[in-house]
Formats: sequence, C-alpha cells, structure tokens
Amino acid sequence: MLYVLSVYNKKEKYHRITMAAFNIQEVLIWKEKIESVIDQHQEPQIANGNKYVSFEYKSGMDNGRTASSSDHECQFSAQEDEVDAPSSLLRRTTIGNGPPDSIFDWTQECDSELANHNANNQAFSGKHWRLLQCQNGLRIFEELVEVDYLPRSCSRAMKAVGVVEATCEEIFGLVMSMDGTRFEWDCSFQYGSLVEEVDGHTAIIYHRLQLDWFPLFVWPRDLCYVRYWRRNDDGSYVVLFRSREHENCGQQPGYVRAHVESGGFNISPLKSRNGKPRTQVQHLMQVDLKGWGVGYVSSFQQHCLLQMLNSVAGLREWFAQIEERGAPPRIPVMVNMAASSVSSVKTQKIDELSVPPGPSLDQTNAASRNSVMMDEYSDEDEEQMPEAEQEACPTKSDNDAKRTAPKEEPFEKIDLSCFSGNLRRDDHDNSRDCWRISDGNNFRVRSKHFCFNKTKIPAGKHLMDLVAVDWFKDTKRMDHVARRHGCAAQVASEKGLFSLVFNVQVPGSTHYSMVFYFVTRELVPGSLLHRFVEGDDEFRNSRLKLIPSVPKGSWIVRQSVGSTPCLLGKAVDCNYIRGPKYLEVDIDIGSSTVANGVLGLVIGVITTLVVDMAFLVQANTTDELPERLIGAVRVSHIELSSAIVPKLDADPS
Repeated sequence: MLYVLSVYNKKEKYHRITMAAFNIQEVLIWKEKIESVIDQHQEPQIANGNKYVSFEYKSGMDNGRTASSSDHECQFSAQEDEVDAPSSLLRRTTIGNGPPDSIFDWTQECDSELANHNANNQAFSGKHWRLLQCQNGLRIFEELVEVDYLPRSCSRAMKAVGVVEATCEEIFGLVMSMDGTRFEWDCSFQYGSLVEEVDGHTAIIYHRLQLDWFPLFVWPRDLCYVRYWRRNDDGSYVVLFRSREHENCGQQPGYVRAHVESGGFNISPLKSRNGKPRTQVQHLMQVDLKGWGVGYVSSFQQHCLLQMLNSVAGLREWFAQIEERGAPPRIPVMVNMAASSVSSVKTQKIDELSVPPGPSLDQTNAASRNSVMMDEYSDEDEEQMPEAEQEACPTKSDNDAKRTAPKEEPFEKIDLSCFSGNLRRDDHDNSRDCWRISDGNNFRVRSKHFCFNKTKIPAGKHLMDLVAVDWFKDTKRMDHVARRHGCAAQVASEKGLFSLVFNVQVPGSTHYSMVFYFVTRELVPGSLLHRFVEGDDEFRNSRLKLIPSVPKGSWIVRQSVGSTPCLLGKAVDCNYIRGPKYLEVDIDIGSSTVANGVLGLVIGVITTLVVDMAFLVQANTTDELPERLIGAVRVSHIELSSAIVPKLDADPS
C-alpha cells in the first residue's frame, strides 16, 4: 500500500510532481513543507498588490471551523479555465482514491463564485438550511433549495446536528460498524453487511432499514450504496453515502430498494469540557424511499427520515451510558445475495426476529476478508464476556490456584545474556524497530471453571522465556530457520535447554520471516505443553492458539486484526519440525486468503503499528484448565529495511 502525493497547477494538470511513501505520516510532513513553500512564495506577491492571494482552506461546516483538507477538486466547468482565476484559490488533498465521482461531498462548499458556476451541476451548491425542529436534544435542519431534477418522491435533504461526549475516533468506529452493536444506538438499523471493499476508504454496503411507519401495511426498505470515508488533518472524520447498483447485491424478495441521493456523517472535534472530549456529529440524508404509493406521502418520507437522523441521539446516549470501550465493531461480509426462494415476507420477518442478531453476524463475520483469520476459526466459546461478569465469576482461590499452579512453572531464571537476534530488544515505550516482552495480564484466557461459566481471567506469568527475535528476508520462503548455526535455538540446545520457535512467514515479492524463540529448562512430563510438543500434527493444529492485539495503529487496521483468539492450525498452514531440543512451528500466512487480505493492509503501514502477540496451547478440559501463555511479545514500528538475509545450513531432511 502506497500513499501518493501529487502537486500540480490546475491549469496544467498533466505537469505534476508525484511522490509516494509507505505511511501517511511521511506524506503529511511533505504536504506541510510544500504548502509552507507555496505560502512563502505567495506573500511577496500579495505585498506587491498581486490580486492572487495565498491559498486558503475552505469548508462548508456550519460551525465555521476551518478545515485543513478536502476530498477532491470542485468540478469546474470548461468555461472557467478560460476566464481569470478566482481571487481565492483552494488547496486540495485527495485521500485514498478519493470519493467515487457519483458521491457529492456535502461537507465541502466552494466559495460563492464557484458555487454559481456549478449551480446546475451540484445538488447542494449554495444550499441554505432552516431549523425544522429540535428533537431529542438534536437540531433538525431542512434544505431550502428546490431541485427539479429529482423525482417527486425524493424528499428534501435533512440533517441532524448534535454533540456527543466522545472522541472522533470512537464515534467514527461506531458509525462504521454493521454488527450487533449498531442495534444499541441506531433505531432504523435491521441488518448490514459488506458487499465489496473497493479500497481502504471505499466500500459497497448492503443495509436493511427497520422503519416503524405502519409496518403491517408498508413493505420494508433496503439499500445498496457506496460508502467513502476520510480523516482530515484536524482530526475530523467524513463518511459519505450514495446508492449504487452492484451485481452481487440485487433486489431482495420482500424488500423495496430505496435510493440514497446523498448522505453521511461529519464528525468534528470540539473543545473538551470538564475533562471530557466533545464532538459535533452531523448526519445528513436525502432519500427516495420508492414504492408505488407511500413514496409520494410526505408524512411517510419525513417520519422515516427523522427516524434515521435520530441515530445521532442514539450515539450520544450510547457513549453517555457505557463505562468501558470494547473491541472495535466489525462489518460482516456480504452473504450470497442471489435471489433465494422465500416462502413469504411474513416468514422472512419471523425468521429474522426469532434469531438473535449476535450469532448470525458472527457467522457472516467468519467469512469477512476485513476480519483477520482468527474470526474464521475461533471457537464459539471464545466470545468475550462482559467485564463485570468476568470479574464476578472467578473467586480469589481460582486466581490464586492459577498463579501458584506448580505444573509447567520454570524451575529457575535463565541467563538471557547468551542469546541474541538481529531485531533488538528495547523496553522503552516510544522505541522503534524493536521488540519487548508483553505483560501476560494484557491477555484474557480461559479460567479454571471455563467449562461451566465461560469466564476468562488475565493470563499472568508466561510458561517460557522469550530470549530473542530474528527479522529475516529472502527471495523465497524461509523454512526450518532453527537449523541456522548460532541461532537462539541452537545456543539453547547446547546449554541443555528446550526451545519453542515460532516462524511467522510473510509472503510477497520479498519474503519475510519474524522468528520468536521461547526457551525453558525442561518440559513437565504429562503437562499440556509437553503433550503439544510430543503430539502429532493433528493434535497440534487443534490446540495452537494465537491472541493478537494492536495497541497502536489506525482504526481500520485495528478493526481488521481485532483481538479474537485464533486456532492457528485451522486458519493457516502450520509445518512442525521436531529437533533434538526444540520444536519449530512455521506459520505460513500466505496460505489463507483471509489472512492475506489483512496482511496486505498491515504490511503497508507496519512502521506505524505496535502489535502484541500471545502464543498458547488451548485447554479444553477441566484437567487442562486454566490456560497458560507460552509467551507474549510486543513488536513496535518494524522497518522492512532492517530485515537481513539469513545464512541457512542445508536442511538434513
């Protein structure tokens, strides 16, 4: 993934400077420097009476806030290029591929001269709003401009404006969700799923509406629309909607396909009050609900539109009542939308209402290429329980037993000074291109009584010591790296220690491997870890578990990776190599299309990420519980350029 910055004069669009970087931070630094040079160049011209002033940022936000970036260039007419340039030029930044041409960015307005040029082309140019009503703590506005190119059944644009006590990032994460969490704040939501991800900022979404206007007589509505999002330099978020036809999202039996002319969210930061973050949320919708009769009833259109706009009040109340922020919500992938036989609309409604929303969404999540591989192969009992319930179930004796369990405890400390890897260890918080041991209490594992009450507890102390990490690259996949002379596994073997080596293989034009070396003095006979090491591959594949986490990274990466435990052997291909005093597990990420999709997202921004990984053997019976971590690691801001080509000895096998 590359972030491209292009600089050009609007009158000579084909004469441009184009640059690319692997992360957005570097692009923003270049952007600021270039703008600084442009502004410095403009200042002498203004002083000399030049009519062309310095570039300015323009925004159509109601609160008068100055934005620092916009989506795409205003659609200037051909005649405009022939006349004098306007007195105020606009500096434009495109995020991702920019919004599709069919989407109008209602959060941006050009100045009056440009708006007049486009009055016939833009649905919302020079718009004016009037306050329609105040409802549920929201201000509801209606567009005053009449348009004659839309069908009579399409209502005027309306928007709700409210203040939510939460950060822009938290609100954005909730707005982008299409899982069971949305039922808690959006009263017009019935079901939603991902049809296609176009790029990191654009996706096709299928959305069913839950409208309460005479539901016995009015057929339910659904939508298929393109959704585009971006984050502005000032920390605000913009989410834009517009209906779009898609071959994998045809008409559904029992539903009327409504049409979104324009809509979305504008999420803008405000000054905090009493130490609490505050954010202004604007939600705009202009919808044609279709239908042969009711679509022309103004009360039907307005009632349904107000129901959708009330989601802003739902957001406010959701954040006002929640104590802890949970895992980022997910967007379930689109199920096969081919026309399926449905006996009747009534049967379909009963089926949907009788099935709890959680499990059905989890099943669709399982196939989502936005969800990391652990969603696809995690057990049903891996659902995280509410924190209060988790803390109430285990007793003090349970935790004490977990901490003091004699089995699988290391006998004494191991001298780590003799081990080394090419990736350095650094325990400071802000270090880059390094690793450190992650606290086991950051991860929750199955408790002693998990079989009875599904409770989980902090993992606590690791079973093995992480002694070294290697970061390799080569033109081909690197298998059995523990045979390399001088590696931590070989050093441990010479000292009579046992090693467990995890070789995480990243495919590509250049192959990468991150290798973790865990060491212990000896394995406790009969323990779960001993059975894993000495067992067959089928047993190993059914038990080896990874718990991931992204403490620092972009929202879309954190949403894709998640924090759900994964049975590695069922998600990707794992090759086990049993040496005299070690077991190596080669984990081929490229063997899973789901994992590959997430990897393509992560690898482009790897330098901006902090990633935690915990390895453990899954416990299934009361004799094996509670679960214990083999070990956990945190890797911070890894640089691809720091990987080295290993010298591997010939594989004796």
